[in-house]
Amino acid sequence: MVNAPEPTTTGSPSPDPVQRRREQRGWYVYDWANSVFITSVVTVLIGPYMSNLACVSAGAPDAEACQDPSLSIAPLGVDAITLHPNALYPALTTVAILLQIVLLPVVGAMVDQSRHKRRWLVWLAVGGSACTAGLYAAVGGYHLAAVLFVLANVLYGLSIAVYNAFLPEISTPDERDRVSVTGWGIGYLGGALLLAVHLGLVLSADSLGIGTDHAVRIAFASVGLWWAGFTVLAVRPLRDRYGALALASRGRPKVGQSLRQFGHTLRDMRKYPNTILFLVAFIFFNDGIQAAIRYAAPFASQDLRLDESTLITTILVIQFVAFAGAFLAGRVARLVGTKATVLGSLAVWCVLVGLAYFLPAGDVPLFVAMGVGIGLVLGGTQSLARSMFSQLIPKGREAEYFSLFQISDRGSTFLGSLAVTVVVSLTGGYRVAIVSLIVFFVLGAVLLWRTRMRVGIAAVGNEAPSRL
Repeated sequence: MVNAPEPTTTGSPSPDPVQRRREQRGWYVYDWANSVFITSVVTVLIGPYMSNLACVSAGAPDAEACQDPSLSIAPLGVDAITLHPNALYPALTTVAILLQIVLLPVVGAMVDQSRHKRRWLVWLAVGGSACTAGLYAAVGGYHLAAVLFVLANVLYGLSIAVYNAFLPEISTPDERDRVSVTGWGIGYLGGALLLAVHLGLVLSADSLGIGTDHAVRIAFASVGLWWAGFTVLAVRPLRDRYGALALASRGRPKVGQSLRQFGHTLRDMRKYPNTILFLVAFIFFNDGIQAAIRYAAPFASQDLRLDESTLITTILVIQFVAFAGAFLAGRVARLVGTKATVLGSLAVWCVLVGLAYFLPAGDVPLFVAMGVGIGLVLGGTQSLARSMFSQLIPKGREAEYFSLFQISDRGSTFLGSLAVTVVVSLTGGYRVAIVSLIVFFVLGAVLLWRTRMRVGIAAVGNEAPSRL
């Protein structure tokens, strides 16, 4: 196990700025480590790859033939339960999200009762990376790929809840926006760099004599190695901190005790209505963001008839623009306030999603332009939301509350994935499903506007930053 200083019984950030910066740099590295899973696997490669496997199983020779609404597969081996081949990927995503919703409360409570948060982060990340690397062996049918993708997705989500729980412990209230934005920006940069390698690999697949599918599977393996390797580097500077829950459990969390503790936390949250209101707002606007990200690849390949190299190039552009956009959002937040910045970004999301419906098939420049717009608001919206929520958490409950945050994240993606699955099954394509996401941005913005941040921060006993 990675060596570290002895755990400390205070959950507060170190008073030493040098120590805080050291831990913050380590924390940034995990964003660099895990973002490649979302960027290369979830956003770009797994959707078209899974759809291709399912379409071949259904007897469709290419993506155009797979648009036939009469095609179906029986993923559970039961003829009475069938899906359109293009609906397999969103259906698997829905299953993974449901599993996370079940597991996150237990894991969050167990982490808060543990004195070894770093170990939780390492083992969840290593498990997820192993499943991702295992996708290299998923050939011939879609069943193995489906199982490994679901497991990797679940472990990724659990690791992010633990990772986010470090944020209030390594930064002061006035540092929170900067640290969250920096981590998100560095994550986009790491994802972009490895995605650039994957782009070169996919474009050179034929000349290398390996074929596009083999190139994609090599990319899966490289993501697993990257994720695991940089996780080890990330946890070295971090320190284990724990509070009253870990002391009471003597550092030996149990599942039953964790469930009871989570139930207590849910009841306790009634004292914090603004925390609840923020979570509900986040569910809605994050629904739109996550669904737009997850289904960009199948939308581009199936509805817009864009090839994989164009898609990867566009996603690569989004990553580099999002890297700059995250830092730009942080600067804007320092000038006009975090809440106003997020509300402004949601207005931009509404415009972009509305325009996506009218994108003509095969128009690469317009698709890339849309990607640039998404990149500008993508990182800032999510990183500032994470920072805002971290201000609304009682001390010593970081993992539990960020498990709720992650449940909200997964739960909102569940609603979006379920909606996309239904619409794609009815229409055979993604165009109508994408434009429907505008509803979630509007509802999220209204609820966020009604959230009283300063009142909520004071209610949980935290110090409010100078600008909100």
